[in-house]
Amino acid sequence: MALHSGKLTKNLVRTLGPGRHGDGNGLYLVVDPSGARRWIVRVTVKGQRNREGKPLRTDFGLGGADIVTLNQARDRALEYRRMAKQGLNPRYNVRQEVPCFEEIAQQVHIERLPTWKNPKHGQQWINTLAEYAFPKIGRLPVSEVGQPEVLQVLLPIWTEKHETAKRVAQRIKAVLDVAKSKGFYTGENPVNTIRDAKVLPRVKQKVQHHKAMRWQDVPAFYADLATRDATAAKALMFTCLTASRTSEVLQARWEEFDFDAMLWTIPHERMKAGEEHRVPLTPQMIAILEPLKALQSEAVFEGQKRHKPLSNMAMLMLLRRMKIEGITVHGFRSTFRDWAAERPDVSREVAEMSLAHKVGSDVERAYARSDLLEKRRQLMERWCEYVAS
Repeated sequence: MALHSGKLTKNLVRTLGPGRHGDGNGLYLVVDPSGARRWIVRVTVKGQRNREGKPLRTDFGLGGADIVTLNQARDRALEYRRMAKQGLNPRYNVRQEVPCFEEIAQQVHIERLPTWKNPKHGQQWINTLAEYAFPKIGRLPVSEVGQPEVLQVLLPIWTEKHETAKRVAQRIKAVLDVAKSKGFYTGENPVNTIRDAKVLPRVKQKVQHHKAMRWQDVPAFYADLATRDATAAKALMFTCLTASRTSEVLQARWEEFDFDAMLWTIPHERMKAGEEHRVPLTPQMIAILEPLKALQSEAVFEGQKRHKPLSNMAMLMLLRRMKIEGITVHGFRSTFRDWAAERPDVSREVAEMSLAHKVGSDVERAYARSDLLEKRRQLMERWCEYVAS
């Protein structure tokens, strides 16, 4: 192994923040905002020029820093520089090593981060692989991950943690698809083979609905909430009135509200269906919002940290403190829907659109473009009057 006198150390490789950090001689550690770390080397190929007639300078990836050590990165960088000085482009002259499954998975995670609505979803994506797949197949060259290896991951959790197992299978499939697109994998994706051959045992699942409060009990519950000063109580009151999802309420910002038009417009990136949703405001909702607006926080329902919203568990913990057993926050959407179903003059379309559900086929929605705002406003006013009665 060659001796090197670079600027980086093992400790710095682990602790440096986002950016490109030079080790000297064209070797860089790149730290992404997500915390992912990878090596690149920049070389100038002797005798080769780009389209502008300048010397051909190219960056080459050397692997993730969690897989490739500092000394290994230096050795690989030295090999690339020697080739470049001889006029050989490393892209065509270095034998490409097959990365391990974990290395490809980390790269897929980094590439997909901008596509997730919520950073939490992206973290869950890699966490499930880290917990269930990496211990068994993480260090295997990705080209060696076949049907037996995938089954080794899935079988122990297929029946007891079926939903988790299905997610793990989907994510393994995605990693192997990307590996195939990069030339590191050949043949049929083993996840597809396992599904088609029905190798895994059939699991009969029961549909689990969110437990909901009876709509007849909501006015008394709401009256109890109204006596409480906690922000979580105000958030739960607003959730009951709007029949919105927990994340939609807790992540609300004041710029989303138009008090003149009596509208709360939730942007598409915060909606489950990925489409903007307008919620008609009622006097009861305004009565909750006005005192909160006076606090001048960026978050409508501010938590313990300034300008930061309540945690996702805040309303559920409030229910537990109130000794409300077997009821979930999300269940209040079902409560509203049950109440609306009992109103003979309320159409299914209006009730479903109030919950931001898609109604009808794609063709039907292409022609029926109205979100029935005024009809939904009338329904929400009736609902709020009932709840606050």
